[in-house]
Amino acid sequence: MTTNWTVTRILRNRNAGLYFTGLVVSAFGTSALGLAAGVWVKDLSGSNGLAALCVFAVWAPTLAGPALGTIADRVRRKPLLLRTNLALAALLLTLFAVGSRADLWLLFTVLFVYGTVMVIQDPAESALVAAVVDPDLLGDFNGLRMSAVEGMKLVAPLTGAGLYTAFGGPAVACLDAVTCALAAGLWLFVRAHEERPRRPAGDWRAQTAEGVRELWGNPRLRPLVLAGGTMMFLASLSSSSNYAIIEGLGHAPAYAGVLYAVQGVGSVAVGLVSGPALRRLGERRFGAAGIVVAAVGVTARAVPSDPVVLVGNAAIGLGLPCVLIAAFTAVQREVPGPLLGRATATANTLIFTPNVIGLATGAALIELPDFRLLLTLVGLALLTTGVCLGLVGTGAVPALFGRSPSPAQSPASADRTSDRSPSDANPA
Repeated sequence: MTTNWTVTRILRNRNAGLYFTGLVVSAFGTSALGLAAGVWVKDLSGSNGLAALCVFAVWAPTLAGPALGTIADRVRRKPLLLRTNLALAALLLTLFAVGSRADLWLLFTVLFVYGTVMVIQDPAESALVAAVVDPDLLGDFNGLRMSAVEGMKLVAPLTGAGLYTAFGGPAVACLDAVTCALAAGLWLFVRAHEERPRRPAGDWRAQTAEGVRELWGNPRLRPLVLAGGTMMFLASLSSSSNYAIIEGLGHAPAYAGVLYAVQGVGSVAVGLVSGPALRRLGERRFGAAGIVVAAVGVTARAVPSDPVVLVGNAAIGLGLPCVLIAAFTAVQREVPGPLLGRATATANTLIFTPNVIGLATGAALIELPDFRLLLTLVGLALLTTGVCLGLVGTGAVPALFGRSPSPAQSPASADRTSDRSPSDANPA
């Protein structure tokens, strides 16, 4: 069997194909706006600091992920996605009113609301995927989704930049509004038989705590989430050295585009093979292998050689998505439907918040005399993280990750996946 056969199988599944297409369309608009917003703020204000706040405005709501995730468990997920996408489309059109520095408050408000809606949508999307996609296709679907999102990052920012240059920021906002509406239109035809969820017991605090306990108390999910958060923190430290690496190689800052493109190609590639790899290795070993590959890539970036740095970036692109795909696929498999929204939102917060912290930390550390020492230390820390994740269940790392239940008590996710769909086992 080939990876192409796996991709075709996903796209031929009516629900999976429609849902996947909607995600691709939505990701295109989001990526286009992501670049244009910073450029827009820079042009209107002349401030690098305000331009950088665009990223913070979108990411800040992630801190409230566990609480916002309760929304996805209180209502049916498909109507929630339809309504929030249409609301975003309408909200984005208000950016036509932004024409000067005095109007930037509106742009930042829209970006903050955009980020909040994404935090609500992410767990709803994950829960809906688990409901409409065959269980044996979850790994393939999540991998293909990762490839699509990374692929959009290769083309959508260029589209957004071109549209911004020709027609200005409102045109890019209009493009994103159209993609939100198109995604909602596609998801309208997804067949999802959702019963009206029972109202969770207790207030918002109790409901949030229940989702956190469900995730943290699962010995198969906790190691993956811890490793994912650690990896995102360390990877952000590495990415903060991009311009120092470029300067050391003797290139102009625009060379960063080459590094991003090479890393993106690696992420697209691993997404295409993640389903077969998950079935062969299981979530834990697949995630551990990816972190080790990323560790090698980060360390390679310390070598003052163009080919070695490019290979290192490709390795990072190959390795980093693995633990993310593994963690969220495991959450979809392990967590009961009524709690899936809150558990997914909690996983999002624990995995992606360290990324923001790492970016700020890396910005300070990169001013140290030798950034190559920082890259080497980050590589070693990633290697340690990958090895620890790989050793979970052997008794070697109980204090850090917790022991996994014995096979007799609860079969490993990889075994259950293989039993359900042995014919899908493909070479990784």
